[in-house]
Amino acid sequence: MLQAISQLRHHAAQQRRDDEAFVLRVVQPALVGLIDGTVSTLAPIFAAALLAGSRAALLVGLATALGAGISMGLSEGLSDDGTVTGRGSAARRGLITGLATTVGGTFHALPFLIGDVHRALALAVTVVACELFAIAWLRKRFLAVSLRQSLIQVTLGGFVVVVVGVAIGTA
Repeated sequence: MLQAISQLRHHAAQQRRDDEAFVLRVVQPALVGLIDGTVSTLAPIFAAALLAGSRAALLVGLATALGAGISMGLSEGLSDDGTVTGRGSAARRGLITGLATTVGGTFHALPFLIGDVHRALALAVTVVACELFAIAWLRKRFLAVSLRQSLIQVTLGGFVVVVVGVAIGTA
């Protein structure tokens, strides 16, 4: 009986270590990418939409998402080889971060497939709201951040960047 209890405790401890490693090696790089991709691409997309219309916003958005994905992937991969921090393979983290950044920046560019820039902007704002909610939920799920606090943080960050894009786009 004592041996069975000891095995259960050992299994539970191993599961906790595995969960922590998953958060460090997969969730954290993915969240960094999603947040950066979602937030950093807002200003160029919204500025391009207001300055030049839907097609420009779409192309600037896709170029920004891809460029940011490459940049973030390289930054993550080159910043830590994983031996000191235990965060795992640099190449894997870089790939995860880069792909997540590209995904985070792409979805709110897609509404600009719609030619009417005002409709596209309205849909893009809705998409951004969904993206920010997803990020907040992931932070709650894996990082134990309250959903309310996370929503405030990511929404505030997104709002500030949108204001910058709108200000530049209407200058």
